[in-house]
Amino acid sequence: MKRILIALVVLGLAAGFTSCSREKSEAKNMEQIYKEEGVPVRTITIAPTEFKTVLSFNSILTGLQESTAYAPMGDKVEKVLVNVGDYVKKDTVVVRFPMDSPSAQYYQAKVGFENAKTAYERIENLYKTGGISLQERDNAKARYDVAAANWDTVGKMVEIKAPIGGYVTKVHVAETDNVDKEMPLVTIARTDKMKTALSISEKEIFDIKEGMPASAAWMGSEIEGKVTQVDMAMNPLTKSFRALVEFDNPGNLLKAGITVEIHITTSSKPNTIVVERKDLLKQEDKYFVFVVKDNKAEKRNVTVGKQQVLDIEILEGLNPGDEMVVEGQMLLENGSKVRIIRGN
Repeated sequence: MKRILIALVVLGLAAGFTSCSREKSEAKNMEQIYKEEGVPVRTITIAPTEFKTVLSFNSILTGLQESTAYAPMGDKVEKVLVNVGDYVKKDTVVVRFPMDSPSAQYYQAKVGFENAKTAYERIENLYKTGGISLQERDNAKARYDVAAANWDTVGKMVEIKAPIGGYVTKVHVAETDNVDKEMPLVTIARTDKMKTALSISEKEIFDIKEGMPASAAWMGSEIEGKVTQVDMAMNPLTKSFRALVEFDNPGNLLKAGITVEIHITTSSKPNTIVVERKDLLKQEDKYFVFVVKDNKAEKRNVTVGKQQVLDIEILEGLNPGDEMVVEGQMLLENGSKVRIIRGN
Protein backbone atom coordinates (compact mmCIF):
# COMPACT_ATOMS: atom_id res chain seq x y z
CA MET A 1 0.00 0.00 0.00
CA LYS A 2 2.84 2.36 0.86
CA ARG A 3 4.50 1.65 -2.50
CA ILE A 4 1.25 2.47 -4.32
CA LEU A 5 0.99 5.87 -2.58
CA ILE A 6 4.57 6.74 -3.44
CA ALA A 7 3.93 5.84 -7.07
CA LEU A 8 0.86 8.11 -7.23
CA VAL A 9 2.82 11.04 -5.80
CA VAL A 10 5.56 10.56 -8.36
CA LEU A 11 3.03 10.44 -11.21
CA GLY A 12 1.37 13.65 -9.92
CA LEU A 13 4.65 15.51 -9.77
CA ALA A 14 5.54 14.32 -13.22
CA ALA A 15 2.20 15.53 -14.58
CA GLY A 16 2.73 18.94 -12.93
CA PHE A 17 6.21 19.31 -14.39
CA THR A 18 4.87 18.29 -17.81
CA SER A 19 2.06 20.93 -17.60
CA CYS A 20 4.51 23.70 -16.59
CA SER A 21 6.87 22.74 -19.37
CA ARG A 22 3.99 22.85 -21.89
CA GLU A 23 2.92 26.34 -20.73
CA LYS A 24 6.48 27.62 -20.90
CA SER A 25 6.80 26.07 -24.32
CA GLU A 26 3.59 27.68 -25.54
CA ALA A 27 4.60 31.09 -24.12
CA LYS A 28 7.99 30.77 -25.68
CA ASN A 29 6.41 29.82 -28.99
CA MET A 30 4.14 32.96 -28.88
CA GLU A 31 7.10 35.19 -28.13
CA GLN A 32 8.99 33.51 -30.90
CA ILE A 33 6.10 34.08 -33.33
CA TYR A 34 5.95 37.78 -32.40
CA LYS A 35 9.70 38.01 -32.81
CA GLU A 36 9.71 36.31 -36.17
CA GLU A 37 6.46 37.55 -37.72
CA GLY A 38 5.84 40.71 -35.70
CA VAL A 39 3.25 41.75 -33.11
CA PRO A 40 -0.16 42.06 -34.81
CA VAL A 41 -1.40 45.68 -34.58
CA ARG A 42 -3.93 47.99 -36.16
CA THR A 43 -2.98 51.53 -37.15
CA ILE A 44 -4.47 54.78 -38.38
CA THR A 45 -2.79 57.31 -40.65
CA ILE A 46 -2.43 60.65 -38.91
CA ALA A 47 -4.07 63.48 -40.85
CA PRO A 48 -4.67 67.09 -39.71
CA THR A 49 -8.25 68.14 -39.07
CA GLU A 50 -10.23 70.98 -37.51
CA PHE A 51 -10.30 70.79 -33.72
CA LYS A 52 -13.08 72.52 -31.79
CA THR A 53 -13.64 72.85 -28.08
CA VAL A 54 -17.28 73.25 -27.11
CA LEU A 55 -19.08 73.98 -23.84
CA SER A 56 -22.66 72.75 -23.50
CA PHE A 57 -25.54 73.99 -21.35
CA ASN A 58 -29.29 73.47 -20.99
CA SER A 59 -31.37 76.64 -20.93
CA ILE A 60 -34.79 78.11 -21.75
CA LEU A 61 -35.30 80.20 -24.90
CA THR A 62 -37.29 83.42 -24.87
CA GLY A 63 -38.04 85.98 -27.55
CA LEU A 64 -35.41 88.64 -28.05
CA GLN A 65 -38.07 91.11 -26.92
CA GLU A 66 -40.87 89.83 -24.71
CA SER A 67 -43.53 91.70 -22.82
CA THR A 68 -46.75 90.86 -20.99
CA ALA A 69 -49.90 92.97 -20.76
CA TYR A 70 -51.31 93.01 -17.22
CA ALA A 71 -54.78 93.75 -15.88
CA PRO A 72 -54.95 97.41 -14.74
CA MET A 73 -57.89 96.62 -12.44
CA GLY A 74 -59.82 93.72 -10.99
CA ASP A 75 -62.86 92.86 -13.11
CA LYS A 76 -64.41 90.39 -15.55
CA VAL A 77 -62.81 89.91 -18.98
CA GLU A 78 -65.34 90.89 -21.63
CA LYS A 79 -63.43 89.94 -24.80
CA VAL A 80 -60.13 88.31 -25.76
CA LEU A 81 -59.25 89.53 -29.24
CA VAL A 82 -56.14 87.43 -30.04
CA ASN A 83 -55.04 83.81 -30.14
CA VAL A 84 -51.68 82.18 -29.58
CA GLY A 85 -49.61 82.47 -32.75
CA ASP A 86 -51.24 85.71 -33.95
CA TYR A 87 -48.94 88.51 -35.06
CA VAL A 88 -49.94 91.88 -33.62
CA LYS A 89 -48.60 95.39 -34.02
CA LYS A 90 -47.75 97.58 -31.05
CA ASP A 91 -50.85 99.19 -29.46
CA THR A 92 -53.27 96.67 -31.00
CA VAL A 93 -56.16 96.01 -28.59
CA VAL A 94 -55.77 92.44 -27.28
CA VAL A 95 -58.21 92.28 -24.33
CA ARG A 96 -61.29 94.33 -23.50
CA PHE A 97 -62.98 94.94 -20.14
CA PRO A 98 -66.60 96.16 -19.69
CA MET A 99 -67.04 99.89 -20.21
CA ASP A 100 -69.55 100.06 -17.38
CA SER A 101 -67.00 98.74 -14.87
CA PRO A 102 -67.22 100.76 -11.61
CA SER A 103 -63.44 100.61 -11.31
CA ALA A 104 -62.88 102.33 -14.64
CA GLN A 105 -65.58 105.03 -14.46
CA TYR A 106 -65.42 105.05 -18.23
CA TYR A 107 -68.56 107.07 -18.95
CA GLN A 108 -67.82 109.65 -16.28
CA ALA A 109 -64.38 110.25 -17.75
CA LYS A 110 -65.86 110.45 -21.23
CA VAL A 111 -68.39 113.11 -20.24
CA GLY A 112 -65.74 115.08 -18.35
CA PHE A 113 -63.44 115.02 -21.39
CA GLU A 114 -66.16 116.10 -23.83
CA ASN A 115 -67.29 118.96 -21.58
CA ALA A 116 -63.72 120.18 -21.06
CA LYS A 117 -63.07 120.01 -24.78
CA THR A 118 -66.20 121.99 -25.64
CA ALA A 119 -65.43 124.63 -23.00
CA TYR A 120 -61.85 125.00 -24.18
CA GLU A 121 -62.84 125.38 -27.83
CA ARG A 122 -65.39 128.10 -26.91
CA ILE A 123 -62.88 130.01 -24.77
CA GLU A 124 -60.20 129.66 -27.42
CA ASN A 125 -62.50 131.39 -29.93
CA LEU A 126 -63.29 134.15 -27.45
CA TYR A 127 -59.58 134.65 -26.77
CA LYS A 128 -58.84 135.03 -30.47
CA THR A 129 -61.41 137.84 -30.70
CA GLY A 130 -60.11 139.52 -27.54
CA GLY A 131 -63.16 138.63 -25.47
CA ILE A 132 -61.17 137.05 -22.60
CA SER A 133 -57.71 137.27 -21.10
CA LEU A 134 -54.79 134.95 -21.74
CA GLN A 135 -55.06 133.72 -18.13
CA GLU A 136 -58.64 132.56 -18.62
CA ARG A 137 -57.65 130.83 -21.86
CA ASP A 138 -54.71 129.05 -20.14
CA ASN A 139 -56.94 127.89 -17.28
CA ALA A 140 -59.39 126.35 -19.73
CA LYS A 141 -56.52 124.66 -21.59
CA ALA A 142 -55.22 123.17 -18.34
CA ARG A 143 -58.66 121.76 -17.46
CA TYR A 144 -58.92 120.28 -20.94
CA ASP A 145 -55.45 118.67 -20.70
CA VAL A 146 -56.32 117.05 -17.35
CA ALA A 147 -59.61 115.69 -18.68
CA ALA A 148 -57.86 114.36 -21.81
CA ALA A 149 -55.24 112.57 -19.68
CA ASN A 150 -57.96 111.04 -17.50
CA TRP A 151 -59.86 109.89 -20.58
CA ASP A 152 -56.74 108.33 -22.05
CA THR A 153 -56.01 106.48 -18.78
CA VAL A 154 -59.54 105.14 -18.56
CA GLY A 155 -59.38 104.03 -22.18
CA LYS A 156 -56.23 102.02 -21.41
CA MET A 157 -57.97 100.39 -18.45
CA VAL A 158 -60.85 99.19 -20.58
CA GLU A 159 -59.00 98.32 -23.79
CA ILE A 160 -55.68 96.58 -23.11
CA LYS A 161 -53.16 97.14 -25.90
CA ALA A 162 -50.14 95.14 -27.06
CA PRO A 163 -47.03 96.59 -25.35
CA ILE A 164 -44.79 95.57 -28.29
CA GLY A 165 -45.18 94.21 -31.80
CA GLY A 166 -44.66 90.47 -32.22
CA TYR A 167 -46.26 87.06 -31.93
CA VAL A 168 -48.72 86.15 -29.18
CA THR A 169 -46.95 83.38 -27.28
CA LYS A 170 -49.43 82.96 -24.45
CA VAL A 171 -52.98 83.99 -23.58
CA HIS A 172 -53.35 83.77 -19.81
CA VAL A 173 -57.11 84.40 -19.53
CA ALA A 174 -60.40 83.51 -21.20
CA GLU A 175 -63.57 85.52 -21.75
CA THR A 176 -65.75 85.92 -18.61
CA ASP A 177 -62.78 85.18 -16.33
CA ASN A 178 -62.68 87.28 -13.19
CA VAL A 179 -59.17 88.63 -12.80
CA ASP A 180 -57.31 90.54 -10.13
CA LYS A 181 -55.30 93.70 -10.67
CA GLU A 182 -51.81 93.06 -12.10
CA MET A 183 -52.78 89.58 -13.31
CA PRO A 184 -51.05 88.67 -16.63
CA LEU A 185 -53.35 88.75 -19.64
CA VAL A 186 -51.37 88.25 -22.87
CA THR A 187 -47.67 87.68 -23.51
CA ILE A 188 -46.16 88.89 -26.78
CA ALA A 189 -42.67 88.16 -28.04
CA ARG A 190 -40.48 88.99 -30.99
CA THR A 191 -39.52 85.45 -32.02
CA ASP A 192 -37.60 86.04 -35.25
CA LYS A 193 -34.68 86.34 -32.86
CA MET A 194 -34.33 84.40 -29.59
CA LYS A 195 -32.20 84.78 -26.49
CA THR A 196 -31.21 82.90 -23.37
CA ALA A 197 -29.23 83.59 -20.20
CA LEU A 198 -26.65 81.03 -19.04
CA SER A 199 -25.13 80.47 -15.61
CA ILE A 200 -21.36 80.10 -16.08
CA SER A 201 -19.06 78.56 -13.47
CA GLU A 202 -15.76 80.07 -12.31
CA LYS A 203 -13.87 77.52 -14.38
CA GLU A 204 -15.89 78.10 -17.55
CA ILE A 205 -15.94 81.90 -17.41
CA PHE A 206 -12.32 82.13 -18.62
CA ASP A 207 -13.21 80.21 -21.79
CA ILE A 208 -16.30 82.18 -22.84
CA LYS A 209 -15.95 85.52 -24.61
CA GLU A 210 -18.35 87.93 -26.25
CA GLY A 211 -18.80 87.19 -29.95
CA MET A 212 -18.16 83.42 -29.74
CA PRO A 213 -20.41 81.33 -32.04
CA ALA A 214 -23.21 79.34 -30.45
CA SER A 215 -26.08 77.06 -31.43
CA ALA A 216 -29.37 76.00 -29.84
CA ALA A 217 -30.70 72.49 -30.55
CA TRP A 218 -34.13 71.02 -29.83
CA MET A 219 -35.90 67.95 -31.21
CA GLY A 220 -33.62 67.71 -34.25
CA SER A 221 -33.84 71.42 -35.09
CA GLU A 222 -30.98 73.88 -34.62
CA ILE A 223 -30.49 77.64 -34.88
CA GLU A 224 -27.26 79.63 -34.90
CA GLY A 225 -26.23 82.64 -32.83
CA LYS A 226 -23.48 84.15 -30.73
CA VAL A 227 -22.58 85.27 -27.22
CA THR A 228 -23.58 88.92 -26.81
CA GLN A 229 -22.64 89.62 -23.19
CA VAL A 230 -20.53 88.07 -20.43
CA ASP A 231 -20.76 89.46 -16.90
CA MET A 232 -17.52 90.54 -15.26
CA ALA A 233 -18.82 90.04 -11.70
CA MET A 234 -20.08 86.88 -10.03
CA ASN A 235 -23.63 86.70 -8.70
CA PRO A 236 -23.12 86.20 -4.94
CA LEU A 237 -26.38 84.24 -4.62
CA THR A 238 -25.85 81.72 -7.44
CA LYS A 239 -22.03 81.74 -7.29
CA SER A 240 -21.98 81.96 -11.06
CA PHE A 241 -21.54 84.43 -13.91
CA ARG A 242 -24.24 85.29 -16.45
CA ALA A 243 -23.73 85.09 -20.19
CA LEU A 244 -26.35 86.23 -22.72
CA VAL A 245 -26.68 84.43 -26.06
CA GLU A 246 -28.80 85.56 -29.01
CA PHE A 247 -29.95 83.48 -32.00
CA ASP A 248 -31.50 84.05 -35.40
CA ASN A 249 -34.76 82.08 -35.60
CA PRO A 250 -35.81 82.01 -39.28
CA GLY A 251 -39.40 80.98 -39.79
CA ASN A 252 -39.88 80.87 -36.01
CA LEU A 253 -38.31 77.41 -36.09
CA LEU A 254 -37.95 77.17 -32.30
CA LYS A 255 -40.61 78.30 -29.87
CA ALA A 256 -40.33 80.53 -26.83
CA GLY A 257 -40.31 78.72 -23.51
CA ILE A 258 -38.70 75.46 -24.64
CA THR A 259 -35.61 74.01 -22.97
CA VAL A 260 -32.79 73.71 -25.50
CA GLU A 261 -29.22 72.44 -25.53
CA ILE A 262 -26.80 75.33 -26.02
CA HIS A 263 -23.37 74.72 -27.54
CA ILE A 264 -20.73 77.47 -27.43
CA THR A 265 -17.61 76.98 -29.56
CA THR A 266 -14.80 78.31 -27.36
CA SER A 267 -11.96 77.58 -29.80
CA SER A 268 -11.49 76.33 -33.35
CA LYS A 269 -8.14 75.40 -34.90
CA PRO A 270 -7.67 74.13 -38.47
CA ASN A 271 -4.94 71.66 -39.47
CA THR A 272 -4.61 70.16 -36.00
CA ILE A 273 -3.41 66.67 -35.03
CA VAL A 274 -6.17 65.04 -32.97
CA VAL A 275 -6.26 61.55 -31.44
CA GLU A 276 -8.67 59.69 -29.21
CA ARG A 277 -7.77 59.57 -25.55
CA LYS A 278 -7.94 55.75 -25.50
CA ASP A 279 -5.05 55.58 -28.00
CA LEU A 280 -2.63 57.41 -25.68
CA LEU A 281 -0.37 55.55 -23.25
CA LYS A 282 0.93 57.15 -20.07
CA GLN A 283 4.08 56.53 -18.09
CA GLU A 284 4.37 58.53 -14.90
CA ASP A 285 3.22 62.00 -16.02
CA LYS A 286 4.16 61.70 -19.70
CA TYR A 287 2.04 60.58 -22.64
CA PHE A 288 3.38 58.50 -25.52
CA VAL A 289 2.23 56.50 -28.55
CA PHE A 290 3.75 53.94 -30.89
CA VAL A 291 4.13 54.63 -34.60
CA VAL A 292 5.14 52.07 -37.21
CA LYS A 293 8.32 52.81 -39.12
CA ASP A 294 10.05 50.23 -41.33
CA ASN A 295 7.82 47.50 -39.81
CA LYS A 296 9.02 48.34 -36.33
CA ALA A 297 7.37 50.11 -33.40
CA GLU A 298 8.81 53.48 -32.54
CA LYS A 299 7.92 54.98 -29.18
CA ARG A 300 7.02 58.67 -29.44
CA ASN A 301 6.52 61.03 -26.53
CA VAL A 302 3.73 63.48 -27.27
CA THR A 303 2.69 66.85 -25.85
CA VAL A 304 -1.06 67.15 -25.39
CA GLY A 305 -3.20 70.29 -25.54
CA LYS A 306 -6.93 70.80 -25.03
CA GLN A 307 -9.42 67.97 -24.69
CA GLN A 308 -12.93 67.77 -26.15
CA VAL A 309 -14.89 64.81 -24.78
CA LEU A 310 -12.87 61.81 -26.11
CA ASP A 311 -10.55 63.73 -28.43
CA ILE A 312 -7.22 65.28 -27.45
CA GLU A 313 -5.18 67.86 -29.31
CA ILE A 314 -1.56 66.83 -29.96
CA LEU A 315 0.84 69.76 -29.92
CA GLU A 316 4.11 67.86 -30.51
CA GLY A 317 5.25 64.31 -31.27
CA LEU A 318 3.06 63.29 -34.22
CA ASN A 319 3.19 64.38 -37.85
CA PRO A 320 0.79 64.03 -40.78
CA GLY A 321 1.31 60.67 -42.47
CA ASP A 322 2.50 58.83 -39.34
CA GLU A 323 1.06 55.33 -38.88
CA MET A 324 -0.04 55.35 -35.25
CA VAL A 325 -0.86 52.09 -33.47
CA VAL A 326 -4.40 52.01 -32.05
CA GLU A 327 -4.71 48.28 -31.22
CA GLY A 328 -2.03 46.00 -29.83
CA GLN A 329 0.14 48.76 -28.38
CA MET A 330 0.16 47.14 -24.93
CA LEU A 331 2.31 44.31 -26.37
CA LEU A 332 4.90 46.65 -27.85
CA GLU A 333 8.27 47.95 -26.82
CA ASN A 334 10.43 50.45 -28.63
CA GLY A 335 11.87 48.59 -31.63
CA SER A 336 9.38 45.70 -31.57
CA LYS A 337 8.72 44.11 -34.94
CA VAL A 338 5.10 44.61 -35.97
CA ARG A 339 2.63 43.16 -38.44
CA ILE A 340 -0.17 45.57 -39.48
CA ILE A 341 -3.59 43.93 -39.65
CA ARG A 342 -5.83 45.46 -42.30
CA GLY A 343 -9.62 45.47 -42.41
CA ASN A 344 -12.06 44.68 -39.60
